[in-house]
Amino acid sequence: MNLEKFMRRPACEVRIGDVTIGGGHPVAVQSMTNTDTNDTAASVAQIERIDRAGGHIVRLTAQGRREGENLREIVRQLRADGCTAAVVADIHFTPEVAAVAAQYVDKVRINPGNYRNDRGQFEALIDTCRARGVALRIGVNHGSLAKRVFDRWGDTPQGMVVSAMEFLRICRAKEFDQVTVSMKSSNTRVMVAAYRLLAEAMEAEGMRYPIHLGVTEAGNGLEGRIKSAVGIGALLADGIGDTIRVSLTEAPEHEIPVAQLLVRHFADRPGVFPVRHPERYSPTEYRRRSRVAVSVVHDEPHDGFRILEARSGNPTAELRAAILDLEPADAPVMVACRYDEKDLETLAVKAAADLGPLLLDGLADGIRIDAPGHTDRELHDIELMILQAARVRFSRTEYIACPSCGRTLYDIEKTLAGIKARTSHLKNLRIGVMGCIVNGPGEMADADYGYVGAGPGRITLYKGREVVERDIPQEEALDRLVELIKRNGEWTEPDAGPRGAARA
Repeated sequence: MNLEKFMRRPACEVRIGDVTIGGGHPVAVQSMTNTDTNDTAASVAQIERIDRAGGHIVRLTAQGRREGENLREIVRQLRADGCTAAVVADIHFTPEVAAVAAQYVDKVRINPGNYRNDRGQFEALIDTCRARGVALRIGVNHGSLAKRVFDRWGDTPQGMVVSAMEFLRICRAKEFDQVTVSMKSSNTRVMVAAYRLLAEAMEAEGMRYPIHLGVTEAGNGLEGRIKSAVGIGALLADGIGDTIRVSLTEAPEHEIPVAQLLVRHFADRPGVFPVRHPERYSPTEYRRRSRVAVSVVHDEPHDGFRILEARSGNPTAELRAAILDLEPADAPVMVACRYDEKDLETLAVKAAADLGPLLLDGLADGIRIDAPGHTDRELHDIELMILQAARVRFSRTEYIACPSCGRTLYDIEKTLAGIKARTSHLKNLRIGVMGCIVNGPGEMADADYGYVGAGPGRITLYKGREVVERDIPQEEALDRLVELIKRNGEWTEPDAGPRGAARA
């Protein structure tokens, strides 16, 4: 017999400036600037806003040597202003810039997909970081694995783990423990599986490096918050995670209250729940437990479903244990939980974090949120958003939209709002809205259509993974995107009703 209970995964302490993570410290929240890193005043002002909001770790892109060198001036001005926020340099395409940035910042994030591990570059970076007391993040992105990894493993959770472990083993060989690791994806199922596999792989090799959580390109508004809560919540419920970022296509300081809410929500998860049939659940392998084809919300037909309602302060573990002990094992289940939250956003985030993981893992078949004070329509919509974030039912257009950073080549918030206004009535489509080509094509790989910044005022459109129109003026891009959808027979007018059935 197994026991379902909450335990934080043990992690060694890593110091990032004045912030320490791991070692029993509370989960830290962080964000990333969307200013031009060459614009010192704008970057400093935004970092200070994020810090005041409670995000004491802030990342900036350093895509070239000029940006890397300007980090010195940004840090100097921050400290002169009395701001103690930990500053992190994000290095993507140019490993040489990491050595520059490491002279000035508190932490350097590198993407192993852009390093070769046979040239000594990473080992040299470790030496530089050790000399200054700078931390490292091994930041694996689902959409940008190294070719040698992709050719063998594809863009799979297993490939992501292989990529991370290569570099973590180098850190261990050099006895450098000021390292964190992340496994980000815009696909919540891929993201959760990758982190769980990583935790298993590190445990098998006796590694205790802290883990940073995040769902990339989650979008904006309530949908973006719910998508992040489902992915991050599934891992926090497992005790995985030492820092988090909620990536929203909004002002970065808007991310902080959502992340803080998740941290508070998982600060204490009481209860121990016996499980007689642990063999029915594999956290790293998606398996549908029942034969229900389409997951449902509370006001849709669910005759024959078992309704399991959480009663404890640990709904995820309580309901998972109850589902695993059901007889027959494939009995359809609707999971339910009551919330007294008056604020709709708070309700949505908590319900997504508690109940979304059960849908994401294929254990539940329906969802019911009980929340006095909110309308049936509001609850219906939130439940559908949770089903979509858990990737078990798509009932509306999904926007895989990056939060933007200093690499972004256009006003992505305004653009996303315009694309939503024209396309949100469509059903079962996924549209990627990406600021640049760094993560864009990879992270939106499962999108039906893509809108990607190609240069100042220029956009490239994708159909799936294929470029359809390259380098077109942005003022024409939205109309051209609509025309592309029409040419492929996937357009309906706003008053024409739903297009097709929901898809998983």
